[in-house]
Amino acid sequence: MASKKTLLIVDDDPELRETLAEQFSYDDEFEVLTAPAARPGMDIAQKERIDVIIFDVGLPDMDGREACRLLRKAEVTTPIILLTAQSGDADHVLGLRSGANDFLAKPISFVVLLERVHNQLRRHEQSEDAVLQVGPFEFRPSLKILIDGQGKKIRLTEKETNILKYLYRAGGKPIAREELLEKVWGYHHEANTHTLETHVYRLRQKIEPHGSSAKLLITESGGYRLQM
Repeated sequence: MASKKTLLIVDDDPELRETLAEQFSYDDEFEVLTAPAARPGMDIAQKERIDVIIFDVGLPDMDGREACRLLRKAEVTTPIILLTAQSGDADHVLGLRSGANDFLAKPISFVVLLERVHNQLRRHEQSEDAVLQVGPFEFRPSLKILIDGQGKKIRLTEKETNILKYLYRAGGKPIAREELLEKVWGYHHEANTHTLETHVYRLRQKIEPHGSSAKLLITESGGYRLQM
């Protein structure tokens, strides 16, 4: 089963905030955090592992676009969807210039917002800025590291990173050895299944508590899958 995605909703309208939190919470896919103003929302965004942020523009302590700009300056790469009472092109441009990923005018449709959230999750997971959950580890492909629950960093090689990334994006489905070879090594004439098996073995030494009994990187008939 895939791990839950953490959603942060920052809006000063308590009714809208609670309604959205309740609607997202109906789906076991999401864990929801909320904040009534920009500064507490920014604080949560910088301290917690958030997958998507929904930020209102008209907040009592700061314009949501300015909060978004400051989060980007602080190197928070989490996808941000801005909500606003305005629907003009100028507002849209200002929102995107602040570093927001998407923009939605109120009144909002929850179905549309949910689709926008899923779209941002898909895009972010395909980007190099992604922070992915792999078992007990945070996986940061751009840095080629895993971070365990105690904050210890485990360095990965480029090939180990690409194997893990490709298996993660398969969503728990088994991937044939030949497909992994093609995607990770291309058509390099020196790459073969023994090469792949050697890299998988070394990767398991880093991520499996008991290398001989794999719990995360599972061998399937003809290939491998990642236990989600």
